Amino acid sequence: MSIPSSFSPDHPEKSVEKPDGFRPATYVVDTNVILVANGQHPGVTTACVTACQQWLTWVMAEGRIALDSDFAIVREYQHKTHASDGQGLGDAFLRWVLHHLDDSARCDLVPLVPDEARGYTAFPPDAHLAAFDRSDRKFVAVARTHPERPTILQAADSKWLDWSPYLAEHEVSIRFLCSPELHLFHRHKFGV
Repeated sequence: MSIPSSFSPDHPEKSVEKPDGFRPATYVVDTNVILVANGQHPGVTTACVTACQQWLTWVMAEGRIALDSDFAIVREYQHKTHASDGQGLGDAFLRWVLHHLDDSARCDLVPLVPDEARGYTAFPPDAHLAAFDRSDRKFVAVARTHPERPTILQAADSKWLDWSPYLAEHEVSIRFLCSPELHLFHRHKFGV
């Protein structure tokens, strides 16, 4: 999937509709949002792809991002996308991230403290979250460490549906961009 020809991160209002619920704020962006925006996630609808593209476009235009200062999130983005030659909107988002890493007006780098048992000390010590994917704990740790407690943007990882109520108890909010797909994937994977 390529970037729409009218795409302009400097003037998104001319090319991409602002998504419902978007406000200029700091966000933590899960990698699957980028993959869906690139068309790299099988089984999602065009509406899901469009939602992810809209959110990434407006984060680049008016929002901010929070990342870990050790760049584990950036490395994961780079492992799954192509900043130098990729044509997807997720690739464009990665280029934007790399360009703004040193721009404190657009990007906050949050130091995380490793923890052998939980992955990071900022990850909640909650028995309900014991099975939480270790590779996704960095997103939660960044959200919990950042002073604004930014919302995590999540696209198509259905396991987050089960974890979101427990994360909310620890002041971690999730914005599900592809709710119909998430519930469908969840039913296929877990039968409920």
